[in-house]
Amino acid sequence: MGYFNCIALAFLMALSFLSINVGQAARHLQQLPPMPTLSTATVPPFPSIPNLPQPTIPTMPRPGALPPLPTMPALPSLPSVPRATLPPLPSMPSIPTAIPSIPFLSPPPSPPATP
Repeated sequence: MGYFNCIALAFLMALSFLSINVGQAARHLQQLPPMPTLSTATVPPFPSIPNLPQPTIPTMPRPGALPPLPTMPALPSLPSVPRATLPPLPSMPSIPTAIPSIPFLSPPPSPPATP
């Protein structure tokens, strides 16, 4: 906890030093003489782009006017492969739901009291 307080104090001190420097820089900028105005130079106009010929767009056929697609040729039938039969899986043993009791060991006998 003390270590955190030390770090927090160091962080606040660093921020205060930064704000002092920023404040001094702002005051310095306010005390400078005004910037001289720059003369606006006349910019020549952009050259005009000549009108280029526009390409003609071909007309597309309507969707209903398209010819039908050709039919696919019939594929040859594949030979039949004999199916492999798997043996039946063994049945899973059931998981017991009752927790067996754990036998507790009795503590060692206490030594006899001597008078």
